[in-house]
Formats: sequence, structure tokens, C-alpha cells
Amino acid sequence: MKIFPVQTISKIDAYTIEHEPILSVNLMERAARKIFDVLRDRYNGSAFLVLAGPGNNGGDALAVARMLLLNGFDVTIAMLKSEGLSSDAQLNRSRLNHLQQAKIVELDKGDELLQPEVNTIILDGLFGSGLNRPLEKEALALVKRINGWSNTVIAIDIPSGLMGEDNFNNHSEGIIKADLTLTLQFPKLSFFFPDTNRYVGRYEVLPIGLHPVMIEQTKTEWFYTCPEKVKQMFPTRERFTHKGEMGHVLLIAGSIGKMGAAVLASRACLKSGIGLLTTHVPHDGCNILQIAVPEAMVSIDRSDLMFTEFPDLSVYSAVGIGPGIGKGANSAKAFIELLGSIGTRPLVIDADGLNILAAHPEWLEKLPEGAVLTPHPGEFRRLVGEWSSDFDRLQKAIAFGRKYHVVLVLKGAFTTVVWPDGTAHFNPTGNPGMATAGSGDALTGVILALLGRGIDARYAAIIGAYIHGRAGDMAAGDEGFDGLTTTDLIKHLGIAFKELQ
Repeated sequence: MKIFPVQTISKIDAYTIEHEPILSVNLMERAARKIFDVLRDRYNGSAFLVLAGPGNNGGDALAVARMLLLNGFDVTIAMLKSEGLSSDAQLNRSRLNHLQQAKIVELDKGDELLQPEVNTIILDGLFGSGLNRPLEKEALALVKRINGWSNTVIAIDIPSGLMGEDNFNNHSEGIIKADLTLTLQFPKLSFFFPDTNRYVGRYEVLPIGLHPVMIEQTKTEWFYTCPEKVKQMFPTRERFTHKGEMGHVLLIAGSIGKMGAAVLASRACLKSGIGLLTTHVPHDGCNILQIAVPEAMVSIDRSDLMFTEFPDLSVYSAVGIGPGIGKGANSAKAFIELLGSIGTRPLVIDADGLNILAAHPEWLEKLPEGAVLTPHPGEFRRLVGEWSSDFDRLQKAIAFGRKYHVVLVLKGAFTTVVWPDGTAHFNPTGNPGMATAGSGDALTGVILALLGRGIDARYAAIIGAYIHGRAGDMAAGDEGFDGLTTTDLIKHLGIAFKELQ
């Protein structure tokens, strides 16, 4: 699914109005009906306090308020401004005047807004996604007051005060903290960032029939990964497939004290359909790996303690490096030698592999085209430096991917896969329970297996992030967030892959 800048969404709105054709107020009515249907089905019998601003977001709110009133709901409407409304908002205000049961509080005329009963639902329609500056004065005071209440808050399209993309210059106290956001046609980019997602709560996308041709023809750099797309990327096995056709990969992982990383990455790789896996480990880690992962072959380093060398790469269809290898000088030397020998072979780099790169930024130029890098926020910060906002972090990731022609997998909620062409793909799966030791090692194993099977690095990163998160979601269903371990996640990889088949 495409994610558009808010200015582009406005153009799609305008195109729909002109070419459907449909009056703008009727498109507003269509959107309001979608929102009303959700409220009627889930909150039947509840009272509502509807907050309406002067623009079209306020017009949506007024139209929803009318529908609620006509269906017997107890509704109070609080108008931030009673004059200077957009034409469609004014028309919906006029329609409310014909309903005797409508209780309208005009805040700009001195009416007092009393705190509602705790079970009253607050419907936020103060400001929409077109906002381009922080709230101030009366609007800011109202948002602060609403956020101090304990009522459930539902935002129309976007929480008031939140901007659609970059919120670096925004004021946190001037943004509505919603429990649920009913966003129209498309999620907004700011929904996927740690520093702004907390205002959104849960979000649901309500299709309102914007013109499909315009949506298809309009380009964007941002996408939300849908299961159907993942299924299209994932190949099926032929009946006569044998292990030699399913790839043979080399995983370089582990050091003394961190052999668990090698074990977890190896198990995840094998649970992701690879034909053959060889894991390269220090000499003293050999027995650990052979006992813990009997399906894996072992390449043994001459060092007892760490990674200092690698085997002949000619037999391997892809290479993964990083989990638990440490950052010692000997490991760094072997790492740069690996980059010089790998050629065009697919490569995934994680953990200490990324930390070695961060310590030697001149080596970034030696990365093979299409290499997959899987940093968590700390590792990415070491690679690119600080960022001013999560939107800025995305811009840095896009610039990094384009400069070095690599695929980035920015781990976290809504893990973001950035392709070398600058497109960013937000992953829908995963949960807070996956913030646990070894989760990233497992992701490395999954992506390595997909690369080894011949899947393009761009698609391997998207499939890997999706499957990793989906297995985590299944594991959390059994274990809960707090009890979830990476071993639980790996056990559910097979079921997650089965869904794609």
C-alpha cells in the first residue's frame, strides 16, 4: 500500500472530486459515513463529545456528529471557532442547526466546556493532516486540557496537532493523544515513527473511495507492506526440488561468551528453508554449535576465541556475518578481507559486523552492491551520526542506501526496509515482546536463508522482516510479550512461512 505526503493526498482528493465526479461536501459525507459506521458498531450507547475545528477535519466531525444524533446518540459538539469555517464545514454546521437535540458549545463566544463523564467518547476533529505549524493560543490550551482527561479519544484522520511527516519543530504538548485514529484512505508517514506514533494509538485505515487511477499513477517513495505483496515475492518449491537447489550459505557468527548468537542465527536460517548451512565459529565453539544445531555444518576458525578467517567462498550462494563475532582487531582484519573476496555474492551484515563498519567508515565503499545491513537504532546511529527526528532518521537512511547501493533494514516497531533506489517499506508485523536478546540474530538467519535461495536482496529484506515479525506475533500469542524469547520466535517461523504458501 502506498503512503503519500499529505500534500499529495490533497491532490488525489481534488482529482477525485473533479473526475468521479463528486461534490467535495459529498466526499466529506462519504468519509463521515465510514467513521460513523465504526462508532455505531463499537460504541453503541456511548455519549460523545465531538471537537470540531474550522477546516475540513472539523467538517468531517460535524457530519459525524449529525449522523450520531440522528441515530439516537447523546452528542455534545464543541466548536473551536463558530465563524470563518471552510465552506464544507459551514454547510455541515448549518445542517446541525436543524436538529433540536444538538448541543453546541461555541468556545470562541465564551461558552464553557465542562469535563465530560469518564465514559464519554471524545471525537477529535479539530485539525487535519494539512497542519503545517504547531498549535498555539486557544487551540493549544484546548489540546492540553483534553490530554489531561482520562476519556477515550478517537481522532479523525490524524490526531490534532500532529503533522503528517516531519514533527521536529512541533510541540509535544500541542498534540492530541489518541487511543484510536480512524485515518482516511491512507496512513500518514508520522504514524510509523517512534517519536510520533505514541499520539496515534491504534490506527485503522478507512477507504473512502478516492480515485483508483490517480492512486495508481501517483508515485511515492513510501510503502506499507501488505501480506499479499509478500506472497507475490515469495517463491514456491517445485515437487522435484532438492537441497542442492535451495542454496548453501555461510554464516560467520559467535565468539567465546557469545555462541548463543551463532546458535540462534543458525536455527533461524535452517527454519527459513535453506538447503545447506555452514556456520563458521571459533575453535572452542565447535562442539556447542554441533550439539545445539545438528543440521548445520561447521567451519572451524584457527582461533579458539574469535573470528579471524573464513573458508573458500566459492561454494556458497550467500554469506551472513556479524552476530556475536566481537569487534577485535583480528576480527576486523578478517572482515575487510571478506569484503575484498566476496565479489557479487549476496551478503547480510548485522550486529558486530555493523559495529566494525562504523569504526572503519572508509570500508563502506567496499560493500558489494545490494548488501543487506540490519541495524538497530544504536548501530545505525554509529553508522550515520545523530538525527534530529525520526523523519530525519529516515532521510539519512535513504541517503545512505543510495550512496552505498545497499539495502537497509532499520529494526524496531514498523521495521523499515530502505532500498537502494530510495524507497522505504514499512513492515506491519512484530510486537514489543520481540525486544529481547537474540531477536536480531534470528532476523539475520532468516534473511541469509532467503538470499541463499536466490531471492533478490530487496525482496529478501521485506520477506525476512515480515516473516520474523509474524513469527514473533504468533509466539506472543502463546507466551505473551514478557515471556517471549527468541527461541519461541524461531519455533514459529515454519508456521509463518506456511501462511505464505
